[in-house]
Parts: sequence; C-alpha cells; structure tokens
Amino acid sequence: MASPVAGTQSRSSNVRIARLLLPFGWVLTTIGYYGPWIAHRTAALTLTGSDMGEFVKFLPGVLDGSLQATRQLFYLPPVAVVFSVALLVGNRILGYSPLLWVAAIALAVVVSVQLLPPAWSPASLVTSEFRLQLIALGLCWLALVSYWLLGRLPIRLTALACCGLAATAGVLSTWQLLSVKPAISATYGVAPEVGWGYLSCLVGLVIVTAGGMALVLSPVNHNREPQTRKSAS
Repeated sequence: MASPVAGTQSRSSNVRIARLLLPFGWVLTTIGYYGPWIAHRTAALTLTGSDMGEFVKFLPGVLDGSLQATRQLFYLPPVAVVFSVALLVGNRILGYSPLLWVAAIALAVVVSVQLLPPAWSPASLVTSEFRLQLIALGLCWLALVSYWLLGRLPIRLTALACCGLAATAGVLSTWQLLSVKPAISATYGVAPEVGWGYLSCLVGLVIVTAGGMALVLSPVNHNREPQTRKSAS
C-alpha cells in the first residue's frame, strides 16, 4: 500500500508534467494550424489548416458527390485547443498565474475565429453551410468566459475531457486529410507534400493529450489539498 508521502510526490510529479506540457501543446497546435498542411512551391496553392475546411468543398470529387468529405473535421484542432484551455487553465491544482490565464485565453480566442468563413457576413453565418461552425464558435466563447467555473470541476474529469477532445481532433483531422489528399494531388497535377503545419498541429495535440493523461493517471484525489499529518506528541 502506497504511503501518503509517496502519493503526494506522485501527484506533484504529474502536476508538474501537465503544467509544462499543456501550454506548450496549446501553442504548438495553434502555430501548426496556421502553418501549411499542404505544402507547394507556389504560395497560392499552399493550404493552411484553416484553409482546408474551405478548399475541400471545391474539389471536383466533392462537387460531383463521388468523394465524401466532412470539411468540418478540419476545424476540430482549434475547438480542442479552446475547450482544453477553458477546462484546465483556471484549475487551482495546476496553479497557473493570472498572466498565463490571459495569454492562454487570448490564444484560444485568436484560434477560435478560424471557425468563421474567410469572407463572412451576418447573413451568411446563419445559412445551413456555416450554421454548425457558428454554433461551435458560440460554444467555444461560452466555455472561455466560463473558464473560472470550469476550473472548479474535478480536474480528473476535465483532464479526461481534454484528452478525449485532443485525441479525437488529431485522429479525425488526420483521417480527413489523408482521405482528400489524393483528390488534391489530382487537382494540382502533382502530389504535394504534407506541410510542417499539420505535423506541428498533430504533435501539439499529442502533447495536450499527454498532459491531460498525466492528470488523469495521478494516483491521488486531485480535489483535495495534501493534508499534513499531525505527529503524536
């Protein structure tokens, strides 16, 4: 049976790991999302993560129905970053400073606006094509303004949700990229390389998942501060 001291040390180690991994993962995912996912020597044919959701709907196979593509899956990485920040940045167990709260939330707001279409108007946002993105954006902003309340939830629960979101975003966006890449190659007339932005985004999501798992697998109850044992007099 593990001693209370050993349990406290394990918790401290897991929290330290998560404290370092999570911000690094948030930044790396965001940088990667703005970086090239499809690399091409011609800048106009280089596609960032935010470009993918719009570009794929113009592929010939998607237009004629021969290629099934769920373009909204390309918006999952920013959604994962936003909810991960909202769920964990304000938790007292992690003990982030107010300065990091502000920086992380600002980062989340910046990446969340990628859910908006490139050229949008109030009328276009309520169309069926963009309705799901608008709902997702609203939920993202609601989560961010509620970060303080979300930080009061059991950290094991919020960390597990963070892991699920980050892992799902990585798997589904990768699957969709691999599904449409042959059609992009056919359209370009050459097989473009997968860009560093996608790799950075994927690694960032893996790091966020790892940070969340460090909290989920902690051997003690995160919701209680370590109690000091009174020595017998």
